Amino acid sequence: MQTVQTKLNIVIVGGSGFIGTYLQQFLRQKGHVVTAFGREAFSPEFDLTAQLEGQDVLIMLAGENVGQRWSRAYKKALLESRTLTNQTLEQALNRCQNPPKRILSASAIGIYPQNDLQTPLDESCTHVGEGFLGALGQQWEAASLQLIPQPVIMRFGVVLGNHGGALKKMLPAFKFGLGGPVAGGTQSFSWIHIEDLARAVHFLIRHTELAGVFNMTSPNPISNRDFGQTLAAVLRRPFILPMPEWILSWIFGEGAQVLTHSSAVIPQRLMAAGFQFNYPQIKPALTDLLGDSL
Repeated sequence: MQTVQTKLNIVIVGGSGFIGTYLQQFLRQKGHVVTAFGREAFSPEFDLTAQLEGQDVLIMLAGENVGQRWSRAYKKALLESRTLTNQTLEQALNRCQNPPKRILSASAIGIYPQNDLQTPLDESCTHVGEGFLGALGQQWEAASLQLIPQPVIMRFGVVLGNHGGALKKMLPAFKFGLGGPVAGGTQSFSWIHIEDLARAVHFLIRHTELAGVFNMTSPNPISNRDFGQTLAAVLRRPFILPMPEWILSWIFGEGAQVLTHSSAVIPQRLMAAGFQFNYPQIKPALTDLLGDSL
């Protein structure tokens, strides 16, 4: 298996958020030279081509957060922040004299059809889920695949970290003992510890022979109820109060499907390539992340 061990010049576009900030620090600790840009990279005044010139690796993470209330305008922003940004990036890459040799582009497991823990999906699934999340993922990846060189597509599950993302939003309610199953709690929940996510990104960077789609999830998806019960247990809090689907719809509108979407996904291709997870199980992952909170 071909690997790259040397110090690399890496640029992260869309790198100012929760995942991008962690990834910057992680890759620098591995000895790489990392440059990161947020939304400013796609403004007309920004010379994106100059920033891409001579880089070894480009990581594309741009995209508005799906975990918000969806209006018609916000759904448009969710799509355009993934497709139009990739079009801008494509144009900038085409102007490069010495473009990045390798590209890794973010996507999400919402592209898959809904399923359950008895029938988990891996990268061999070519069906696209119904509804907005499936369409969003499909158009996002189609835009990403216009880039040259063709990128590795990273389909993220729910990324768990203690400085942002879904876990940060959940913690206040759970710490006050207000945790409970969401919309019945039977839906599948595919997650990954942010350290394992960063390690998997670095693994894909180093193994230059790897191409195509990779699921960036723990190998052990669980039910929403099991996740909530584990989170409550780690925090030593009760797990009692249910969150009915109608309340989610009232709070998030159509965006409630981010919480009710049932997705059991396995990172088959990462495991087949030899990647080993530090946190394959949910309880050790949450204990590690929340150790300072206990």
